[in-house]
Amino acid sequence: MSQKVESLLNLIEKLHVQLKDLQQENQRLRDENNRLKGEQGKPNIKAKKPRGFSNNYSSEKERKLPQNHSKGSKKSRVKIDREEILEYPMELLPMDAQFKGYEEVIIQDITLGTDNVLFRKQKYYSHSRGKTYLAELPAGYEGEFGPGVKSLIISLYYGGNMTQGKLLEFLEDMGILISAGNLSNLLIKNQSFFETEKSEIYEAGLLSSPWQHFDMRRSPCGRSQLYHECSV
Repeated sequence: MSQKVESLLNLIEKLHVQLKDLQQENQRLRDENNRLKGEQGKPNIKAKKPRGFSNNYSSEKERKLPQNHSKGSKKSRVKIDREEILEYPMELLPMDAQFKGYEEVIIQDITLGTDNVLFRKQKYYSHSRGKTYLAELPAGYEGEFGPGVKSLIISLYYGGNMTQGKLLEFLEDMGILISAGNLSNLLIKNQSFFETEKSEIYEAGLLSSPWQHFDMRRSPCGRSQLYHECSV
């Protein structure tokens, strides 16, 4: 039965090829007839072939063969933050059990939690100079919030399109006590560093090309003038 089915499929495939050749020959004759009449023939438009698929099968056996599919390993691209050794309970092992090394398993996870720090800044006073000396906070810890909270707020708001209301709710759920006003200030105030970076990117873009494109618009007085406010 298997041989008969295979022969039948091969016969169908052969007839399909012959039918396609006859259709092409018929179309060619029609085009030639139309050309003799002064008309245009059918345009030769080749259909796009789907990627990764092939219809060229010669037997039923090839139809059933699985396609080779290789997926690259991502273990080499995973950043390892810590290692932990899992010990097998010794009381469950037989007396002749021998240690044969480790089997490595990589599990990806993320930790979200507070990192509230109580800084105890040393303070000195000089009677001779009448001046108090106080240790400074590390860079990035200006104000009530550290660099981790500040960067997370900017990333979620501008990169994740999270609203200020949802962002405030998220921070409160994480244990961060922050008001709506402080959240707004962190987003719009004291951003001179980003403004400087923006200006540097703008200047680098202008210097990257020997010419620049400007859009033209017509002013209310009817004169044409340069319009470049759309630049970043």
